[in-house]
Amino acid sequence: MTNLEVPGTVPADLEGDLASLRCDCALMAPHWTAPDRITALPVSPSLIHGVTVPSRSARMLDAMPEYGN
Repeated sequence: MTNLEVPGTVPADLEGDLASLRCDCALMAPHWTAPDRITALPVSPSLIHGVTVPSRSARMLDAMPEYGN
C-alpha cells in the first residue's frame, strides 16, 4: 500500500469530485508538452541482451491464459 502522507504536509484530499479533478487537469494542461510525433525505430534482436526473468515470475505468466496457455 502506498503511504500518501508526507511528514510536514497537509494530507491530500482524496474525496474530491470529478468536477474538481477536471478543473485541476485543465489548470495543469498548459504546463505539459508533448512532441508532435514520436517515431519508434526498430531494434535488432542482437542488441537486446541481459534480460533475466525469475523462474517464479515465468511460472506465474505461464499459468495466465493471456500469456502462457
